[in-house]
Amino acid sequence: MNRLRLRLLHGVLLLGLASTQVLANWQEALPGAQIIGTGDFRVFGFDVYNARLWSAGRPLSPDQPFALELIYQRSISRDDLVQASVDEIKRLSGASVSTEQLDRWKVQMQQSFVDVKAGTRITGVYLPGQGARFFVGQQPQHEVNDPQFARAFFDIWLDPRTRNPELRQQLLGSAKP
Repeated sequence: MNRLRLRLLHGVLLLGLASTQVLANWQEALPGAQIIGTGDFRVFGFDVYNARLWSAGRPLSPDQPFALELIYQRSISRDDLVQASVDEIKRLSGASVSTEQLDRWKVQMQQSFVDVKAGTRITGVYLPGQGARFFVGQQPQHEVNDPQFARAFFDIWLDPRTRNPELRQQLLGSAKP
């Protein structure tokens, strides 16, 4: 009888742990977050995604967690998302990031992203000194425990040398009307 109770207790504990993971979402990783800014990314007049930058503090600080939420407006393969990210990280980082490091980060991004279609939401949470967590919809997708990767990845949107300075200003809440 004690063995049966022990097995039942073990099953309940496992079920509890599993349900906790299912309930986890990016807002739980960033309590008190509010939208700092929003903007749309377009290529040749075609909507690619809507972006929202969330943070508990203003102005945005690299010492505080924040989330970048992308809501896609069209279908894009995971491979294309990863390659575009690698290309931008390489462009912004130059020689400060080695080919080997980019290869490792590419593997991490393959695990973090999915093929997207209109309405797919991917949110990246920046965790200073730790790395980044990625969510698809509200579900955890992957965690990258590399602070240098996290900084380089979010710089795609937030670095002053970004390819889309207007979107950067909108996300930071500093766009002029």
